[in-house]
Amino acid sequence: MAVGARDYIDKLLVKKYADEKVDNHEAMESMVDPRKMLEAMNDVAEVQKNMFMLSQKLYATCYAINAKARYKSKEAAE
Repeated sequence: MAVGARDYIDKLLVKKYADEKVDNHEAMESMVDPRKMLEAMNDVAEVQKNMFMLSQKLYATCYAINAKARYKSKEAAE
């Protein structure tokens, strides 16, 4: 597989953007400490996981309460 411009449009694009200045992100220092960012992302993930687990427990508890109430109301009707 060849690398480079193969047709006329590609050659024009290469010529146009050959002298453009771009930011070299590898040479730049980040404004945010990567460790702190990863810690924050981990904290958010942990909170979301805990909220999901709490939601599942709440759903199961409400389901059990409603089932018990329905069962008692059917017994009383009979």
